Amino acid sequence: MTLTPDRVTTWTRICPVDRLIPERGVAALVDSEPVAVFLLDDDGSGEVRVHAVAHHDPFSNANVMARGIIGSVGTGEDYRDTVASPMYKQVFDLATGQCLTEPGVCLSVYPVRLVDGHVEIGHGAPPSGP
Repeated sequence: MTLTPDRVTTWTRICPVDRLIPERGVAALVDSEPVAVFLLDDDGSGEVRVHAVAHHDPFSNANVMARGIIGSVGTGEDYRDTVASPMYKQVFDLATGQCLTEPGVCLSVYPVRLVDGHVEIGHGAPPSGP
């Protein structure tokens, strides 16, 4: 499941962004779901890049994705930030959750925003009805 900001009903504050270590993940509990949060090194744009995906590895059935290996694939418009599972090394696109080494498998992706220097993770779905 990938939530877009327009489908978010709640934002959960995780921690100050300066508590995150670039290229290292941390695990957080967001609405009873384990989430892996990653701060990526500056790519030269000056923009802070934080990603949040499910902490649960669908291949090993363990909550280990925050301990994954950060990397990237592609160049230019095809560039993607990735995380490889620390267990069996499947590689996932951090923006979409798609597994690049085993098509058809994905991690849930959570929207991330920075508010007053803090990382917030979005979750929930809009209420049904008009």
